[in-house]
Order: sequence, then structure tokens, then C-alpha cells
Amino acid sequence: MFYRLARPFLFQADAETAHNMSLTALKMLPIPSMGTQDAALQQSFAGLHFANPVGLAPGYDKNAEVPVEIMRLGFGFTEVGTLTPLPQAGNPKPRLFRLVEDAAVINRMGFNNEGQAAAIARLQNIPETALAGPLGINIGANKDSADRIADYVIGVRNMEPLADYLTVNISSPNTPGLRALQDKAALDDLLAQVMAARSRATPVFLKVAPDLQPADIDDIVSVAMARGVAALIVSNTTISRPDLQSKHAGETGGLSGAPLRDLAQQRLIDFRKASGGKLGLIGVGGIASAEDAYARIRAGASLVQIYSALVYHGPGLALKINRQLVKLLQRDGFANISGAVGTDA
Repeated sequence: MFYRLARPFLFQADAETAHNMSLTALKMLPIPSMGTQDAALQQSFAGLHFANPVGLAPGYDKNAEVPVEIMRLGFGFTEVGTLTPLPQAGNPKPRLFRLVEDAAVINRMGFNNEGQAAAIARLQNIPETALAGPLGINIGANKDSADRIADYVIGVRNMEPLADYLTVNISSPNTPGLRALQDKAALDDLLAQVMAARSRATPVFLKVAPDLQPADIDDIVSVAMARGVAALIVSNTTISRPDLQSKHAGETGGLSGAPLRDLAQQRLIDFRKASGGKLGLIGVGGIASAEDAYARIRAGASLVQIYSALVYHGPGLALKINRQLVKLLQRDGFANISGAVGTDA
């Protein structure tokens, strides 16, 4: 109810200003815990315990400012970042656009963040008991780095002590040349160095783009499995442009939200098939309801992440999805969510 009242005011501001206002609100407002404890939603994945399968995707809490507050909104886990070794301003503004008529977002942020040192300082002050679920840290390379693979190694060494899992983000379309690291030889080199840089068996997830050819999918799966990646996050934003109605449809950058849903669903299916169900999957892209989340789960995702849908549905969306997921599991006779994973594959 509060968000329905606040949304018209927020939408009068440009998208990035509204984003920053929401972060300020989370810091200032008292937020009671809204997490669901239903046993049907609990599962183990990549050696971690998740009270429910709905996580917050990276990009919202870039600088690890509000992970505790995010968890209180009913999320089972949260992923901060993308964090680069050095601070960077990102691309020129404006760089974030609401496509209201399409329930979508286009961004060309460019890994804007305060750098890993600032995030470390914040995360070190959070008591272990304050986080109600796993904390993921998404790492990337600085735009002007002479050695991007070295940046990921630095990210592992800097952030691993504070992370329950690490995500290697090589799929943002907003850093020139970054997606080239998805090529087989480059990816193998990157993952070999990332895995060797760990000081313990911290799960490593790999975030991939939806704009891939079948051969790309096979190569990514084979390299990820050979290098011990715990899961693929499918997928990042798309550079493709379906039919869009908004005046911002022509903006460059990555498209997310409702128009990405079917493409991201299909890529999840493709990765499940290519891996034979032997590689963990996390579904993201265009998820705005329990039905959307359930479709990803039945297609092979153990977990899902949301972000753009929060712009249109508000901060109570995770709680709503989880409550309705319980009903969907009961309807289909599943005692636990893990039983539904991959049933449509």
C-alpha cells in the first residue's frame, strides 16, 4: 500500500534519482523482518542454506549499503555489486531509463561503484547474525584495466573473506569488450585463475548473457563444469530489442524487465539441456510473479533473482512471490521446492 502511494512521486524523478531515494529510504525507515520460514521453500544449494529461493539481483545494492535491510524484505539471499577493484564513475548520465509501457528498464550504468575497499569497510561492520541468508558478491573489471582477468583475481582475493558466494560477471553489455571473456579460451583462462585465487572452497557462480548462440552455450557449459563453477546465473540484460512501446525504446544499453522474460526462460532451458542437469542454475530476467519464478524453477533453476520488477511492483514483491510459491507447490504435490526443480526439463 505504501509503495502504491509513493510510486507516482518516485516516477516524477528520473530513474537513477529514484533509485538513490529508495536506498536512502531503506537506511532510514524501520523495516520489520518479513521473511517467510515455510519449510517447503527451504533448500541447500552450492553448499549453502536458503530459507527461500528468491534473491535480489546485483545492480540495486551496488556498494553493499543495505544488505541487512534487503533481507528483511523477504529475500532468501542478496547479491551486492558489481564491485570493481578501483572506484569508477560509470558511463555519463542519463544512463538508466524506465520503459513504463513495457514494464521494462534500460541501463548503461557501466559498473559505477565506489570500489571494493569501500564495500569491504561496510561489510566488515555487519554482524554475522544480522544477515538472514547468504550474501553474494558480484565482481567485475574496471573499464580502463590493462588486464581484466587480473581484476577478477583481485576481486576474489579482496571479497572472498566476506562472501558466501562470488559471482563472476562477464556478461554486462555496458563495458566495451567485457562479453569477449565468454569466448571459450578466454573463459577457461579466467576461471582457472579465479578458482586458483580462492583461499577456501567459496562457491563461484558465473553470470552469462542471454544473447548467445548454441555453440556459445555448449562452450560455456563445458568450461564451467571443467573448472568447478558451482552455478550459472542465466541471464544478464539483453542488447536485443523486441517490440517496445516506450519513448525510451531506442536507448542503448541492456534491456531488462518483462520483455526479457521469454528470452531468459529459453536460455535457462538451453543451459539445462547443455549441462544435462549437472550444473546448478539460477534464473533471472523478467521475473515479476510467482508464476514466472515457478516456470524457471520447473525449467531447472534452483534459485531465482529479481530486480527490475521491483520498480513496478514495489519492495513487497519477494514476500508475495514466496507466499504464492508455497501454494503452487502444494497444488502440484511437491513437499519441497527442490522436488520441483527441473520437472519440465
